[in-house]
Amino acid sequence: MPTMSLSHAQRPGQMLRLARLSLLALALGLAACKGGGTGAAGKPDAKANKGPEAVPVEVVAASLRSISASYSGTAALEARADAQVVSKTSGIALKVLADVGQHVSAGQTLVSIDRDRAVLQEAQAEAQVRKLEANYRRATQLAEQKMVSVNDVDQLRFDLDNARAQLRMTKLELAYGNVTAPISGIVSTRDIKPGNFVQINTPIFTIVDTSRLEATLNVPEREIEVLKPGQPVQLLVDALPGKTFEGSINRVSPVVDAGSGTFRVISAFEGGGLLQPGMFGRIKIRYDQRADALVIPRNALLDDGTDPAVFVVRAGKAARVALKLGYDDGPWVEVRSGLKAGDEVVVAGKSALREGSAVKVLEGAGKPTAAGKPVQAAR
Repeated sequence: MPTMSLSHAQRPGQMLRLARLSLLALALGLAACKGGGTGAAGKPDAKANKGPEAVPVEVVAASLRSISASYSGTAALEARADAQVVSKTSGIALKVLADVGQHVSAGQTLVSIDRDRAVLQEAQAEAQVRKLEANYRRATQLAEQKMVSVNDVDQLRFDLDNARAQLRMTKLELAYGNVTAPISGIVSTRDIKPGNFVQINTPIFTIVDTSRLEATLNVPEREIEVLKPGQPVQLLVDALPGKTFEGSINRVSPVVDAGSGTFRVISAFEGGGLLQPGMFGRIKIRYDQRADALVIPRNALLDDGTDPAVFVVRAGKAARVALKLGYDDGPWVEVRSGLKAGDEVVVAGKSALREGSAVKVLEGAGKPTAAGKPVQAAR
């Protein structure tokens, strides 16, 4: 009984303490909610106030520089002229006076063919001519004396003319014993050896004129107004990396092929050096140039299938800007409208950007070189 009365006496005090603790806990909770981002030490919570992270990008400033308008294509080099050498007569090849890789001149003897039979035929023809000349002279004298008819004299004159023509034929046949080069150039093939029997009209040599080489481009008809003879041409050859060859447009076909919608442009290059027929070349024809064009790197353009556009950094944020482009020259493109000199366009990191995205320009990106042209920082 005394214990029971003591417990009942202490219970009101315990309940009062529990009530006070509950009120304190509720007050602390309300204070924490009102603080909205304070830590245990009463300082603002950095994570709670942090906005979206800035996207690291590299930029290049739009700048003024010279830019060219050009047309590019590929074509194989061809010799200006080539010829197959054939014999105009048959016989044994006594001498072969040229070989592959040798330069020969037009009219130079390449093969000497046995002409013993032709020599005898020439002698017979000369004898026949002399005989008929003597007969014709006597007949003319007798005709003055009315001892020979005019018809007989005319027949003798006809026979004499025919014999003289036959003599010229035998001399020509004799001359065919020396097979000569029809053009100047380099011997590219030889199909004859000393002692071989040469058949008439059978090719025995091939000669190519490498003094000038040509390349033919099939160009879309939209370029027909801008490509003209005399314009400079640059040539890069796969077989000779790092070397550039200069040439010019030699001629332009005025006719557009109805099937392909193209016309032919033939460029000429000096031969006789490293360039050889058959080499595959990459050709660039520059037909216009602007000295102070506003340009940006090609890799700044967005690849989203829409009209030309770039991201420009303005006040630490990315802004999408539509462009009107002009000439296209290798790694550079001309901007006709949409930008001004000095605008910083994003060249790396643009795939992660959206309109208004916060950006962080990497250190060193977009600074001009000593020549005043922008360069990119190493990625």
